[in-house]
Parts: sequence; C-alpha cells; structure tokens
Amino acid sequence: MGDPKSSRKKWEGPGHPWIKSRLETEMKIIGKYGLRNKKELWTAETIIRTVRHQARNLLALPEPQRSEVGKSLLDRLYKLGLIGKDSSLDDILGLTSENVLERRLQTIVLKKGMAKTIYQARQFITHGHIAINGKRVTNPGYLVTREDEDKITYALGSPIKDMMESKSSEENQGEEGES
Repeated sequence: MGDPKSSRKKWEGPGHPWIKSRLETEMKIIGKYGLRNKKELWTAETIIRTVRHQARNLLALPEPQRSEVGKSLLDRLYKLGLIGKDSSLDDILGLTSENVLERRLQTIVLKKGMAKTIYQARQFITHGHIAINGKRVTNPGYLVTREDEDKITYALGSPIKDMMESKSSEENQGEEGES
C-alpha cells in the first residue's frame, strides 16, 4: 500500500507549458472556476486523460469483454456526474477538463447559491463552513457525486449558517408585511 506520508503526484503537467494559446486558455479557466493554481487545472486534465485512455482501450476489446468492463467505467462516471445515464463509451471520449471542474465542491456551492462568488465559495469551504451529509469538507477540489450533491449544506455551528437563516427569515417577514 505504501507509506501514507509519501503521497503520489495526482497531476501531470503539459509537455510544452509555454505555448501562448495554452497559457491564455488556462488563465481563463482558472478565473472562471476560481482555481488557486494551474496544478488544480492539471489535476482535472489528468483525470480526464486517464478516463479517456481507459475508454479507448475498452473500445479496442472484443464486444463481450467490452460490455462487462465498460459497464463499470460508465457506472463510475455516472456516479461522479460526468456523464448521463444512457451514455456510451463514445461519450467518454467527448469529456473535457471543464466537465470535472463543474463537479468540484467549490463550483457546486456557487451554483447552489450558498456563496456570492466563486472565490467566496472557496473561502467558505476552506474555513469549514460547508458540510456534505453533516460532515465538514475543507477541500474545494472535492469531486461531488450525484448522491452527495443534494446533501451539501452549511456546517453545524457555522456562523454563516446563522447569518443566512436570519437573512431568509427577514426576507420572509418583509414579504408578509407587504401582503
């Protein structure tokens, strides 16, 4: 299994990192998804690269072997929310790194309206204000599964939770007063 202290590198950088067009697209993606550095982007690209490689290898197998092994790959990607229920191996080849970045906790917190900006979402997560199924998650790069997506809430005891609840109750009272 290996020593827990010596972790492996989860990303592989580009072969030629100083291409101007690549630098420009990387900076746009970093700004759009609020990434801390390019390693987070390269991690997503590495995940997609390995999944696409697995799909290409499966497409080279004969049909009986492909169906049983391909089903497990499709199920795993469906649980992660990267593909739809009725997807095929060909759909895996169309995945991009942005598909993985959309499944990060930081992005989902923003989309659920729990934070005003992508950077605020990152701050809430790293400061321990966000929980999944009642358990605090402090990693903004956590890939949220389909089943966990509805279980994202503010952490118990978080002052952010109290602040949001008081704002929503004030808004409800304001709406009742107008009626």
